[in-house]
Amino acid sequence: MEQALSLAGLALGQVSPNPAVGAVIVKDGEVVGQGYTQPPGSAHAEVVALEQAGSAALGSTMYVTLEPCCHQGRTPPCTAAIVSAGIAEVHMAMLDPNPLVSGRGEEELRKHGMSTFVGDHEEESRQINEAYIKYITTNIPFVTAKFAMSLDGKIATRSGDSKWISNPESRRYVHSLRHISDAIIVGVNTVLADNPQLTCRCGERGGVIREQPLRVIADAKGRTPVTAQIFGVPGRALIALGEGVEPGIIEGYKNVNAEVVVLPSNEGLVDIGQLLKQLGQREITSVLVEGGGTLLGYMFDYGLVDKVVAFVAPVIIGGSEAETAVRGRGVEKIAEAVRLERVTVTECNGDVMVTGYVGGQ
Repeated sequence: MEQALSLAGLALGQVSPNPAVGAVIVKDGEVVGQGYTQPPGSAHAEVVALEQAGSAALGSTMYVTLEPCCHQGRTPPCTAAIVSAGIAEVHMAMLDPNPLVSGRGEEELRKHGMSTFVGDHEEESRQINEAYIKYITTNIPFVTAKFAMSLDGKIATRSGDSKWISNPESRRYVHSLRHISDAIIVGVNTVLADNPQLTCRCGERGGVIREQPLRVIADAKGRTPVTAQIFGVPGRALIALGEGVEPGIIEGYKNVNAEVVVLPSNEGLVDIGQLLKQLGQREITSVLVEGGGTLLGYMFDYGLVDKVVAFVAPVIIGGSEAETAVRGRGVEKIAEAVRLERVTVTECNGDVMVTGYVGGQ
């Protein structure tokens, strides 16, 4: 199963809105077939492994990180292929929470005389498909809040200078986060201050870049300049505007090939809850929120964050006017603070990366 999980990891960032799945087929103690989910419309992990195994699949054991599908989607059901190949046993890390499957795949295999086992390395499988699990059960994307800050919680100096607080190793990791995300969201203040590209540049390390993540700007008043880099690099851009933005401004964004959505405003900001719902309707399963402090503060205030990835650099910036990582209303009492669970701490060549899940998520 560990090998199947490693294979599943290779599919991350390539197969959304499908889950990232790995499968390994073993016979007489030897691996005879293995594979991972291919891009939407192509073969699922089980089918890739079965094709590699060929006739050796008869009487073998399959290890798969997610319950095989049993319904007709873009591709035929994997359970039919497994039954046809004559697999004897199927070990599943977890059942598929998709309402179209949700135990029916295992039932189908049992009905055809196979032995099935569920739960081996389930937690690891859930982590790989955390975005898929939330999306398929709620139609809302999984939201990761990412920020880099100084030891005293600042993301820029009082003059607005922010390059670079984190070190190159941390910034390279951020590109891997972008690689596995369907969309990246920033607020208009981040665009005005940093003029980011918001592209995934994993290829600089020899990696494979899929289609660039959708770049999303939350801009209630239409202050983003049409000359911003975000509109001039490969990939798609979407700008979420508040109601009342002048038609001429909207037309300007369309002229630079940006998609425009108009949403209600809340506390002077675009209603991010409504934005996430719209992204879910577009089969966006995962969102990486890269700031700034106003946007992140809003999202924490309204309970819209599932996961946090924070880089803490060993520098002190100081200054009462320096920008903090998370603004918004905040909480009145420590007991009301957002607390992270399942926390991991990793050293990144001097920086410290803290990763955790918002309590109850």
